[in-house]
Amino acid sequence: MSVPIITIDGPSGSGKGTISHLLSEKLGWNLLDSGSIYRLCALACLKQDIDLDDESAALVIAQALDIRFEVTKSSVRTLLNDEDVTSTIREETVGMAASKIAAYPSVRSALLSCQKAFAKTPGLVADGRDMGTVVFPDAALKFFLTASAQTRADRRVKQLSEQGVAADYDEVLTAIKLRDFQDENRKSAPLKPADDAILVDSSHIGIDDVLAVMVQNIERVLTNK
Repeated sequence: MSVPIITIDGPSGSGKGTISHLLSEKLGWNLLDSGSIYRLCALACLKQDIDLDDESAALVIAQALDIRFEVTKSSVRTLLNDEDVTSTIREETVGMAASKIAAYPSVRSALLSCQKAFAKTPGLVADGRDMGTVVFPDAALKFFLTASAQTRADRRVKQLSEQGVAADYDEVLTAIKLRDFQDENRKSAPLKPADDAILVDSSHIGIDDVLAVMVQNIERVLTNK
């Protein structure tokens, strides 16, 4: 019996991380936060003092990653070798290291295999930018969650404000548009909806409404299976 997989792709700030968490908790399924995979691999390399210029050494680390995402009602904990590194992987040094190792084809291949391994019973909710197009093209149900750049900028500024960080709206908006352009035009796995993805625009609806739309489609598909 194949494992049911739901993919949620979309641009930065669209809310796919929050929705993926809520869905995995609601369904009792496994969760894959694909955006954290490269950061986790980079952190593992840093912890073992691996030379980031050595592709073969980074590959060894990538092939032996022990990672999981622990879902609760209030949060998602990211664990590396059973250590909670949810906050650590967001540090700038880890991000820079992740960018370095992401350029290695062999590491990308190994981490693709790592992502596919998350497809375990009873099911998987996979969040990312190429989950439905590259990693899980045969997923039972695919969503592409988006929102206008302006809406996403508003959300990001509000999020930073709640964290006590001042942010300029115009600068945030410019950064989001640049990230969209880069994601949509990269040669490898560009950001785009899968041909059979259900498009959900969250520009003018809240998280609860987005969740309701997705649950309705999930129930329809799973019932028909």
